[in-house]
Amino acid sequence: MTLKIIQITKINSVDFKFKDIQNLTFPIPPLASANFYNNDDGVQILKICATLYINPEETEKPTVQKTSEKDGTFKIYFDYEWDKVSPDTYDVYYVETDYTSDTVGDITEVISYLQYTVPVVGGGDGDDPKLSRGTKTNIAT
Repeated sequence: MTLKIIQITKINSVDFKFKDIQNLTFPIPPLASANFYNNDDGVQILKICATLYINPEETEKPTVQKTSEKDGTFKIYFDYEWDKVSPDTYDVYYVETDYTSDTVGDITEVISYLQYTVPVVGGGDGDDPKLSRGTKTNIAT
């Protein structure tokens, strides 16, 4: 199996702000699309494109460190560091990947996660922190 990162690009030039912040959940799950195509050699590729909303205080780009394929579901984890404070504005990143494997044609859905990468140490008060949020996407045909 091979995952190729085509690009991870910040696409906004000014901070992005949601109009309705009352109904946001944090972290904000990725907006993702997925479709198959055949490359020039006839190899079937699963293209996954996602938009990620990241706190502009974070200076590092999000990364892709982990994927899994099982029972027709492909999971991809977009990793980032987050200060756990819900910001007023966001940087918006476009991430494009190509994935192939011997069983890529069996994939029917993609679940993409925006995942906080710094482990939580010790206990705390209140609710458990939300370390990742996912979006389920059916593959376009």
